[in-house]
Amino acid sequence: MIRELVPLRPYLERYTGRYLAGFLAVVGSNLLNALQPIFLQRGIDGLSGADPRSAVTRAAVLLVVAAAGAGALRYAMRRTLNGVSRVVERDLRNDLYAKLLRLPTAYFDRMPIGDLMARATNDLLSVRMVAGPAIMYLGDTLTRAVVLIPSMWILSPTLTLLALVPLLALPLLEARLGRLIHERSAAIQTHFGALTDYVHQNVSGVRIVRAYSQETREMEGFARLNREYVRLNLSLARAQAALSPALALLGGLGGAVVLYVGGRLVLSGAISAGAFVAFFVYLALLVWPLIFLGWALNLSLRATAAMERLNRVFAEPESLASPAAPERLPESAGARSIDYVDVWFRHPGAPERRPAVAGVSFSVPAGSTVAIVGGTGAGKTSLVELLARLYDPDRGQILIDGVDVRRLSLRELRSAIGFVPQETFLFSDTLRGNVLLGTEESARLDEAVAASRLSDALPDLPKGLDTMLGERGVNLSGGQRQRTAIARALVRDPAIVVLDDALSAVDAETEARILEELRDSLSGRTVLVVSHRAAAVRDADLILVMDQGEVVERGSYEELLARNGRFAELIRRQLIEEELESATATDAGSPESESGARRPDG
Repeated sequence: MIRELVPLRPYLERYTGRYLAGFLAVVGSNLLNALQPIFLQRGIDGLSGADPRSAVTRAAVLLVVAAAGAGALRYAMRRTLNGVSRVVERDLRNDLYAKLLRLPTAYFDRMPIGDLMARATNDLLSVRMVAGPAIMYLGDTLTRAVVLIPSMWILSPTLTLLALVPLLALPLLEARLGRLIHERSAAIQTHFGALTDYVHQNVSGVRIVRAYSQETREMEGFARLNREYVRLNLSLARAQAALSPALALLGGLGGAVVLYVGGRLVLSGAISAGAFVAFFVYLALLVWPLIFLGWALNLSLRATAAMERLNRVFAEPESLASPAAPERLPESAGARSIDYVDVWFRHPGAPERRPAVAGVSFSVPAGSTVAIVGGTGAGKTSLVELLARLYDPDRGQILIDGVDVRRLSLRELRSAIGFVPQETFLFSDTLRGNVLLGTEESARLDEAVAASRLSDALPDLPKGLDTMLGERGVNLSGGQRQRTAIARALVRDPAIVVLDDALSAVDAETEARILEELRDSLSGRTVLVVSHRAAAVRDADLILVMDQGEVVERGSYEELLARNGRFAELIRRQLIEEELESATATDAGSPESESGARRPDG
């Protein structure tokens, strides 16, 4: 179990000075604590001396000074070690977040977002507790043992041996209960991830839950998960509850033995009454840290289970990382060519017989437009995602100006591509911030906003481009969100633009107008358009028709219609759908007006 905490070591070593200062405070406080029974012994034994008043006064003053000094050092100990644990937590969280950003898209396809959120919050909190409080109390217990046991031995070797005999059972007790605590802590951390993911899904999809009147069903589902979480925590609590009392019992047995045997030694004159009281105080100082040792062990075992989950994230291969010695694209002020060469790709976990892209080859001359069409699941989105290296192909090559995209740095590759995904994601930022997305104020901002027709929506927004958006852009309609994504792609002046069904949230007529106005902005760029609408593909230089991951037809719009094949069938089906949509819109209103007013579904 301890090996799971080994990756934490570099984070602790960064702050060796602070940890050293904290442990010096631990040692200093325990040395002063060790002096207090000595002063107490002198005061008690001084009662039978020649000047009892002076002896008691001197002992009391020294006792107060030692107690005050020990208290001040223990404050410094807590402030230093607990404080540095929060800095370690910050560093670990930063590295975890950076790791998540470097992981391939396939990782997030199989990992629930709620589980990752649990690792970045609850698991990190558990690790912080071992980096601060657990280390502090473990160090405190060990230091007290080193300081106090020799002092006890000096007073009475016999009593020391008798007091420590019950503690021999400590390793067996900790080994037994420790295994149970670790197993149950791991189960709790895993279940907390499932609970977090359930909440994340239902809060994100709250409109669907309400639209289908599923509130009661989802509350019952959450209640079941919550009951199981409570059951697991109670199971852990039972194991934890047994540890500290057991340690206290062992200490108490030692105290009972000392009281009986020590009292007889005092009566026989073997030791003084002051020495006996001092020994008992030493034993009390030793027993209480043992109780804290049980608490620290609980923290360590929970942290071990949490760190095990974090280590699995850190161990994930970064298969889409930039190459060690990246190549550069040839110098160019305009569009770039694209070549797909026998590209094969299967999504991780997909059925063995079903590749998303199967042996696709085609060329896109610089400055031309290629449209990719096909039914749902044909492989269109997968094909363009490979270009931006959201995934890597299993076989084959994708070249930009003759350079394999895997040989380019991710920064150079993605700065050359303006990618508008099928599902638009907007951040809780201003509309301007979402369009610029971390870039400096661009001279092309107004041009990009106008070209995407995002400008149509600005009069309806209270502060125009400076309007603060809700989560995922909830205060915009679907069409407005997609126009924002198009403006985001254009503002960077990319050589390649990928539109992956980028205007599906607007009606066909509005899409046609937006594409017409985009034509000037897209001129001089290489464009890949994924769409199912004729308006989006009519003017393409080349149309690729995909089915089951393969390109089954290719040619111009007129050529493909003349063949009366798969493409012609798609167009006929689309025309029927548009007629139905038009009829529905006549009764219920257009899905989104030209002005971009917010739709009910937005």
